[in-house]
Parts: sequence; C-alpha cells; structure tokens
Amino acid sequence: MQPAGNYYDKYRTRNPVARYLMSGFLSSFDALLGRTGSPASALEVGCGEGELTIRVARATSARIRAFDISSEVVREAEERISKAGVAERVSLRTDSIYALETARDSADLVVCCEVLEHLDDPETAVAKLASVCTGHLIASVPREPLWRALNMARGKYWADLGNTPGHYQHWSTMAFAAMLERHFEIVELRQPLPWSMALCRPRR
Repeated sequence: MQPAGNYYDKYRTRNPVARYLMSGFLSSFDALLGRTGSPASALEVGCGEGELTIRVARATSARIRAFDISSEVVREAEERISKAGVAERVSLRTDSIYALETARDSADLVVCCEVLEHLDDPETAVAKLASVCTGHLIASVPREPLWRALNMARGKYWADLGNTPGHYQHWSTMAFAAMLERHFEIVELRQPLPWSMALCRPRR
C-alpha cells in the first residue's frame, strides 16, 4: 500500500519562513537538475501540484511523464502545468510508486521528492526507482531529527513529538544516503534546510 500523505501547498505558502526554506529547496533542486545533462525523457514519481514537473519542463527539452497517488492532486497539477504553458510535453496519471514498470516507465531522469517518507515500504520503492532510471535520480526527504525539532519549535504536532501527519519513515542524511546506495551511486548530496536531497546514478 502507498498511503497518501498530508497535502500542503508548500510552494505557494505566504509564510515568510516557509518561503525562505522552500527557496533553498528549489535552489538545490535546480542545481542538481543542471547536472543531469540533457535528458530526453523524465519521470516524476509523486508529482504533487506539479511545481517540480514545471521546473523540469522549463529547464530541459525532455518528454515528461508524472503521476501521484491522489487523483485530486493530479487534477490540480494538470491545471497548473497547463497554465505554465508546458502541457504539450507532459503526460499525467494517477498511480502508485509500487506500480512502476520498466518497459513503460523507464526514463533518463527520475524525480522522487517528498514521497519516500509517506511509504510503508520505502526499500521496495527505491528498488522500483532503480528499475526505471536509465540516467539520473533526484530524490529528497525531510532531514530528521531536524524536521521534527523545527515543527515543535513552531508549536506543531507536540503530541507526536513534531512528526508531520503522514510521515511514516524518518532518515538522517546519512541514513537516507545509505538506503539509496543499495541501488544507486550518489553523485552529490545536499542538505537544504530542513531536507536531504541527492543526485544519483543507478548501479548496473
């Protein structure tokens, strides 16, 4: 099962601190994206509202496939991608990371950001990502225990020790890297506050 996580439009929040943090996240994502060369195809796993899909479309000439477990979120992504003027190179669907198929879903660039923490079986999910990645993977997760400490500092989720609803997995940067390294070679590891983000190549 792939549980759906809590949905919060972090990319368009008006909170100044959250906006500052997201700026760092997106800067790191753009920098890693710039190291992927010129991918002809891209796949975003857990596309959410389509923000990263749009960034990939604007930065590359890749044909992009993207999906999310929530059909409601996919509809919102469709609207935003259309408004951004990149819909002609993007196809969207509702699906699960566990349903990835090598023949159908293989891509030069695979993006999986803010997804793995919501899963009950992230090890299988990472193996699935490796099975469809022919060039590079960009992946990110919340950096623990910093993520929960920051939640508690702002008075959120005290009863759950700062854990965001829907976050079932928790990794430090090194633990995240260790999980990825079972299937990928890490090219670059970044720590935009409060996330861990990696650029990887699949091990063959």
